[in-house]
Amino acid sequence: MEIGVPKETKDQEFRVGLSPSSVRVLRENGHSIFVETQAGNGAGFTDADYQNVGAEIVSTAEAVWNRELVVKVKEPLASEYKFLRKEQILFTYLHLAADRKLTENLIDSGICAIAYETVEQSGPNKLPLLTPMSIIAGRLAVQFGARFLERQQGGRGVLLGGVPGVKPGQVVILGGGVVGTEAARIAVGMGAAVQILDVNVERLSYLETIFGSRVELLYSNSAHIEAAVKAADLLVGAVLVLGRRAPILVNRELVKQMHPGAVIVDVAVDQGGCVETLHATSHTNPVYIEEGVVHYGVPNMPGAVPWTATQALNNSTLPYVVQLANLGLKALDVNPALAKGLNVQNHRLVHPAVQEVFPDLVS
Repeated sequence: MEIGVPKETKDQEFRVGLSPSSVRVLRENGHSIFVETQAGNGAGFTDADYQNVGAEIVSTAEAVWNRELVVKVKEPLASEYKFLRKEQILFTYLHLAADRKLTENLIDSGICAIAYETVEQSGPNKLPLLTPMSIIAGRLAVQFGARFLERQQGGRGVLLGGVPGVKPGQVVILGGGVVGTEAARIAVGMGAAVQILDVNVERLSYLETIFGSRVELLYSNSAHIEAAVKAADLLVGAVLVLGRRAPILVNRELVKQMHPGAVIVDVAVDQGGCVETLHATSHTNPVYIEEGVVHYGVPNMPGAVPWTATQALNNSTLPYVVQLANLGLKALDVNPALAKGLNVQNHRLVHPAVQEVFPDLVS
């Protein structure tokens, strides 16, 4: 099979769909790989690195997209819609629930679009292709939050770890899944006071086995959210509803009651976000101030650490890419987890959760 690897077009997105080591595995399976020139530079992979493992370097995006299987990291942007075509497989993050225009263009093109974030297994690692980036995003959420709490960055000037004689900063995390857990690890490591709110009591019990008394674990209801958010120096949105738009848990009135200069980092922004006042930003312009609070809404946070993130992503995606390359769409019949990743096929929106978001697009 011919496999295309485009250079990412999202603002300061330096990850790449396939690393040279992944290309080597695919070549060993008899496939031809076409990589857009400089696609891997930001992640530390040169064109020569790809050529050394048998990839062909091409000079244009069109030459890469004109392949049977296209492997990316982030969703196609408007400039790439013209490359979408029928009888082609696209394998990447899509997050369609927050992007009607993209959904419509995928449907119109007839492409077979499989989303990393909805590939779903049974067992503990339920979302195998979302998990590695969720780990990174969760850790970065506190790292970035600590930075923007600095006064020079518009924050209230709080050191999360505090110092002897001065209390630490308060970190509130909405959601105790992978993102929330990893955010808590970093916040605890910094010495912050940490609260996690979640609606799953079993998950809260599990988190107690990890953090013990170092983290305050609260059932997520409106009263607890209100009290916690008002006191937060750093609020991390870590809510995930598979395939659907994230629910709004923090409205504008509550944001108004936060400390001036407090920081909100909403990792759920690529699914619409769980804070009413937060909208998507970019690595170039990551923050804005609204209601006196610093808002950070970069939807591709792991793109800030592309060397780490590309390899972590490839560790998880490669077995599925190999299966798609070896079997084509028959891979969906033999791998139920991969089949659940299917979002669009033959001009139809097929993923149940996304259908609920856009019922008028269901044929």
